[in-house]
Amino acid sequence: MPRTFDRRAIDAPAQIRLLSSPVRQELVDTLAALGGEASVADLAEQLGRPADGLYYHLRVLCRGGLVREVEPVEGDEQRYRLAGTGAAPLRLAYRAGKAGNLAALGRFARSLLRIATRDFEEGLRLEDVVVSGPQRELWTARNKGWLSARDVEEVNRLIERLCELTSQPRAPGRECLMSLAFVLAPIRPRAKRRARSE
Repeated sequence: MPRTFDRRAIDAPAQIRLLSSPVRQELVDTLAALGGEASVADLAEQLGRPADGLYYHLRVLCRGGLVREVEPVEGDEQRYRLAGTGAAPLRLAYRAGKAGNLAALGRFARSLLRIATRDFEEGLRLEDVVVSGPQRELWTARNKGWLSARDVEEVNRLIERLCELTSQPRAPGRECLMSLAFVLAPIRPRAKRRARSE
């Protein structure tokens, strides 16, 4: 029987590995964006995929305890709901140095960045996308700099606020579905590379 969990603290390598599939990451993210529960038809519409191709991934997510099937009301479509407590989207708990967790988190990050790259490239193709000013919709960047302990705390507060804002479910006045992906990582000095001898 799948264990229950707080969606803000997934740390089981097997569950993290389930999310290394871009399709399953998108299903979980889209369920969260639709308020935590949706029909397969709604998910297919939001993802631009045929509904038949989603059932396999939804069953895998159900077996892994990340999603659960909602008992359909007579005549209704099959619906799925995020498992766990609370209303926030899935979050991962990192256990640095734990081999199984480390490998699973690496696969998850690679998958997440593939999805982000695809979202960005699709955004570039939109003629009406806003690329500057206070209503900007498309942005990618990488910054590298020196932070104090207080700076790190502020960065984390701001990232958490961005996560809250970009995790809100659909509601009147919220018509623009957006994705946000980021990586924050410490950089340790690397050993100098030796010049090749000629």
